Amino acid sequence: MARRETPEINAGSMADIAFLLLIFFLVTTTMDVDSGISKKLSEKPPKDYVPPVIKEKNIFEVNINRNNEMLVEGETMQLEDLKEATIKFIDNGGGEGKVVDGVSTGPCDYCQGARSQTSSDHPNKAIISVQSDRGTEYGMYIKVQNELLKAYTVLRNRLALEKYNVSYNELEDSYKKDSKNEELKKKVEFVKASYPQIISDAEPTSVN
Repeated sequence: MARRETPEINAGSMADIAFLLLIFFLVTTTMDVDSGISKKLSEKPPKDYVPPVIKEKNIFEVNINRNNEMLVEGETMQLEDLKEATIKFIDNGGGEGKVVDGVSTGPCDYCQGARSQTSSDHPNKAIISVQSDRGTEYGMYIKVQNELLKAYTVLRNRLALEKYNVSYNELEDSYKKDSKNEELKKKVEFVKASYPQIISDAEPTSVN
C-alpha cells in the first residue's frame, strides 16, 4: 500500500501575518505619558553665602492645603482667579528694581499695575512662593503652577507686542528655528529679563 505524504504548511504567509499584526498593535496602542513641570534646580550656594534680605511685600504667597484648597496672601482664592491676582502682583511696579552690576534698574517703566506701595517693587524683585502639603494632590499642584506660568506668558506677550509688534510666543518660536539670529536672541532675552519667572517652592507641610 502506497504511503501518503504529509502536506507541508506554508509558514511564510503566517510570518507575514504575524508581522503585520505586530505593526498594527504598535501603531494603534496608546501609551500613558507622565505629566510634569520642567524646572531647573538652583545650584548649591557656597558656605559663605549670605542670602539677600527680601521685603515681605515682594513675596506672593500661594498655599495649597491637603484638601486642595488654595490660600493666596492668607485669603481663600479659586484657581480661576489666580492668574489675574498673580499678574497684578508681578506688574505692580511700586518701587525700584534690582541693582545689577552696581547700577539700579530703576522703576518699571513698562509696568501697567497700580504701583501700590504695599505690593511688589518691580518684576525682577517679585517672588512667588508656592507651599503645598504632603497630602496635596499632584494634579492640583500642577494646575496652580500652570496658572502662575500663564500670568508670566500674558505679561511677556504684552510687552513683546508693544515693543516688537509680535508676541513673545512667536519670538520664541522664531528663535528656536533660527538660534543663530542675534537680533532674535536679544529680543527674547530682553523680554525674559523684563519679566523673569521667579517661582520658589517652599518645603511642603506635613499631613496632620
